[in-house]
Amino acid sequence: MNPADSQDWRKASWVRGLQLTGRGNHSAFHLALQLGRRETPLHALFHLQLRRLISMHRKPPPVRKLALDVLHEWGKGQDYASVLIDEASADCGLPGRDTSLLQTLILGTLRNMSLLDHWADALTQGKALDRETRDALRLGLVQVLVLEMAPHAAVNETVEYAGRAGGLVNAVLRRALREKDALLAGITSLPLHVRYSHPEWLVQRWVRQFGEEATIKLLQWNQQPAPIYARLNTLVAKKALFPFTTDRGDGFFQVESVPRDSIESGACYIQDPSTALAPAMLAPSPSDAVLDLCAAPGGKSAMMAQMMRNDGRIIATDNSGKRVQRMIENLNRLHVQNVTCVVHDWIAKPGGPIQNKLFDRVLLDVPCTNTGVMRRRVDVRWRLRPDDFATIAATQLLLIEVAAKALKPGGSLVYSTCSIDQEENDQVIDRAMRASPALRMVEKKRLLPHVDGVDGAFAVRLQKGAA
Repeated sequence: MNPADSQDWRKASWVRGLQLTGRGNHSAFHLALQLGRRETPLHALFHLQLRRLISMHRKPPPVRKLALDVLHEWGKGQDYASVLIDEASADCGLPGRDTSLLQTLILGTLRNMSLLDHWADALTQGKALDRETRDALRLGLVQVLVLEMAPHAAVNETVEYAGRAGGLVNAVLRRALREKDALLAGITSLPLHVRYSHPEWLVQRWVRQFGEEATIKLLQWNQQPAPIYARLNTLVAKKALFPFTTDRGDGFFQVESVPRDSIESGACYIQDPSTALAPAMLAPSPSDAVLDLCAAPGGKSAMMAQMMRNDGRIIATDNSGKRVQRMIENLNRLHVQNVTCVVHDWIAKPGGPIQNKLFDRVLLDVPCTNTGVMRRRVDVRWRLRPDDFATIAATQLLLIEVAAKALKPGGSLVYSTCSIDQEENDQVIDRAMRASPALRMVEKKRLLPHVDGVDGAFAVRLQKGAA
């Protein structure tokens, strides 16, 4: 499960952000979470700033101005870039072209942040920079040195919206243009974590696990924009009627843009091919009683419903009422009829929503660090901390224990993550089997992005011994 979609992960990230900024009302923050609202005091301020921008310009604000505001907000640590981009675009009524530009600017900046900071420090001779000035330099440098945007617009508009730092930003960007060839040529001599803009501790962790050559390939993979894949929903359509560039032959189609009409009709669902690994391994049949324990937003439940031909029964649970409501909407749109969605916290109430109910098959797609999908979720690399792995692995182990108790003797449990890290994958499974001798590993598969050409994923099928 994607941590950005996990309430616990989201809460941890937001609390960390409030602690870093030293601002905000923690009581109001926790109340907002309890009420299922997204806004914190700081988050509400972001929306107020957007409304002021709109009233000032009497039309959607300039995209580069909006990009700076989004970067400033992202730097407070409260939310993921994709959320801020979507909200800014919706609040300001941006047309599609401007939304695409905003996304390119923000994700390009975050994807190359260490490299941009290296250039900014070199071009200012290590001058101390406040956050707003650094954001303006990052935004300007990514346009002129990485994205190859028209220098005139990139420099002039970025300088215009840089405020009091405009003079410095102007001088740095014009020097960067003059020294562009030398700056680009120097990239290959930089340390890996600067060259590919990942935290140094994370690069070192991957080198220990995969070796330097494989780590470089993984870093290069993460630096590329992620393609869009649509899964054909055969409960609605027997063939793809939407435009696509590549038919993978497994029900997934690469598309240039989201096929909104087909999404609305339920004919397809946007998800990476790697998401099929766990449902395919579980292989539910129409006669099975299936539990999808951490199910929202419902993509894997829908896939299993398709495999079961809308027969049998799937109980899909999540601990967030808001996320369960989103899952219900997704499944209804996909014409899924054999799934019952339930709000349930398995850690707080390990007995399950139906006391003593046992299942033939259990899918446990646990919250994880998301290291397998960093190309798709660019800012995850900057949200992770070294101790997050041990913390979340403890939760994963607890969820396996809970899930195993809901499994019939002889039944199958598939544990899956979108992580490529051993601490969340092999090590968690080893610990789980030592703690629960009744569990036997039947099958294990992993997908590595730089090897398999899709998002990273890990899945293990465990079988519970007869009583």
